[in-house]
Amino acid sequence: MPETTARSLGVGVPLSGAWATPDTQVRVAQQAEALGYRSLWTFTRLLFPLESNDAEWSSDFQPAFHHGVAEPLVTLGFLAGQTERIRLGVSVLNAPFFAPAVLAKQLIQLDRVSGGRLDAGLAQGWSEEEFRAVGLPMERRVARTLEYVEVLRRMWEQDQAEFQGEFTELPRTLVRPRPVQPAFPLLLGGSTEKAWARAGRQAQGWVSPGFVTVAEVAGAASGVRAAAERAGRHGDDLRIVVRATVFLGDALGAGRSPFNGSIGQIRSDIEEMYDAGATEIFLDFNFDPRIVGPDADPAGSLGRVEEALGELAPTHLPLPATL
Repeated sequence: MPETTARSLGVGVPLSGAWATPDTQVRVAQQAEALGYRSLWTFTRLLFPLESNDAEWSSDFQPAFHHGVAEPLVTLGFLAGQTERIRLGVSVLNAPFFAPAVLAKQLIQLDRVSGGRLDAGLAQGWSEEEFRAVGLPMERRVARTLEYVEVLRRMWEQDQAEFQGEFTELPRTLVRPRPVQPAFPLLLGGSTEKAWARAGRQAQGWVSPGFVTVAEVAGAASGVRAAAERAGRHGDDLRIVVRATVFLGDALGAGRSPFNGSIGQIRSDIEEMYDAGATEIFLDFNFDPRIVGPDADPAGSLGRVEEALGELAPTHLPLPATL
């Protein structure tokens, strides 16, 4: 497990919308590092179906995905060479979409090129259309994910790895090259009590979905740590990472969603999430239609986010230094 700083703050990489160009990604990454943010994060969206009966593909996604979503691991590999200290995370990869031996090689190499700065968030996926696109059934996707996690862990942590399971087989193999971090820096996603328990038993922590309340974070933190203690682990050592989906604007009244409103309100939300049990938060602007919508001006989006990052930087909050 990488050394962490309690109450650390990170940034979501520009990944969706017209502003999500390589130049903008580098600029935001380097600004975040200079301002003392601890981490950079990408996410996965394989496709956006034009026709679906699934309510998850609501109109709320339309502005964010009008220009598509950049590939997360390639983006992190690119940014590894443009930064020096800031950690690099993905929240999350849908594990069933990958052959585990292939994904293990990708993650190990990303850890190497970043000098040991990788955090790997994994989940099981939810979109029927995406599962069809990768040629897999949705049934038993949790069991598939947990089996794949075991293959990833063995290839990461063992010099010679072997595995025989229901969904995959890894013949006895010498694993080269080796990662920089000796333990697999694994976070598991999910918004159910069972998902929290899996994270507590089998991972270094939990990473939240994009839209989450203070009460949900408190429940997750409690559930993850309790499951860890039942498994003979130290619950307080686990990480509770909150993906803060930010919608910048004027101050809003009662009933607003977390991270939706003015800079002052977002600062307050950050503190409330920490008090609820979060150890880390990262600010993700990739769903705000004023930033990523089809009519948003890329230069204006960048300027708006750069200003917000300056105002919300760790040095402006009552937090310890993160780098």
